[in-house]
Amino acid sequence: MLNLMANTNRRPDAPGMAGYRPRNEGNGRLRQKRSDTLVKTIEDKYSVDLGVRSDMKLGTLLKQRGVKSLNDLITGQ
Repeated sequence: MLNLMANTNRRPDAPGMAGYRPRNEGNGRLRQKRSDTLVKTIEDKYSVDLGVRSDMKLGTLLKQRGVKSLNDLITGQ
């Protein structure tokens, strides 16, 4: 079994976000989630209902809602 905690670049996501995503080199910020990710994947992973079709792409939803990131979408900022 692969030990994910052994990789020092893998730290828990921002508060309220599930899982471990790699962080960008240097500044420690979470990398951007790909814009072609389906909303269904986001809803399943973070246990949220975004109120749109599950086959919509994340990039389209972010544009419609006028938010810059997945974190802002989930937290409502």
